Amino acid sequence: MVFFLTPSTVLNRSVLETRRLPKRIFDRGQTVIPRGGVFTRVFWRFVFEHVLTRYLIALLPFPALLIAFPDMALPISQAPLFMFAAVYLVETRLLAVPKDKRDALIPEADAARALDALAARGRGVLQRIAADAGLTTGDLHLVIEQSPLARVAPFTLVSVQVDGDAPHLMDLTASQRDMIATSLFDDDLTERTLQRTNLRENLFLRDVAFDAGTVSAHARLAALARARAS
Repeated sequence: MVFFLTPSTVLNRSVLETRRLPKRIFDRGQTVIPRGGVFTRVFWRFVFEHVLTRYLIALLPFPALLIAFPDMALPISQAPLFMFAAVYLVETRLLAVPKDKRDALIPEADAARALDALAARGRGVLQRIAADAGLTTGDLHLVIEQSPLARVAPFTLVSVQVDGDAPHLMDLTASQRDMIATSLFDDDLTERTLQRTNLRENLFLRDVAFDAGTVSAHARLAALARARAS
């Protein structure tokens, strides 16, 4: 699941404010409310990303046991050690990969190729965006942040972040978002491949930087052609 962080896709735009790049979401515990709110799948995925939600899910067997065996209510309610163990097992064994098993997720060479491909594709995306916007100076960053949760479907946040005196996240049109999604991921580089690479390295944010001043003449001509065609 890919979600684009932009002012037009997020209801609580204040969550996008930043003083420095890259802007992070997952390891800051910030709440993102996508446009469409509770009626979207991505909203509930954001809910699941919150640690409190996962703790509550891990503890669900205990109230179920209380209902099924009311006579055991006192010993069950006085078993905090078992509750702690349940949360620990879910967080460290089910939703995380132990350090000694990370290398088995993906061969090192395949992980390196995935990151090289991501960087090359990211620079291509940023060059096109800079050319379409007519930018000649400044640094653009394509930031790809993935959820650190293992054994669940990959969840990828993508944004184009602009450096400068007032760092900010660029708003992207629907066509730009489609272009980025199709340019970044395909059968050769999937979200799952990137997830395994990130889990292997225990690094979940990738930042591809591009200097708008280096946009090629060919890219600017292509941007001009697209503008005339539209």
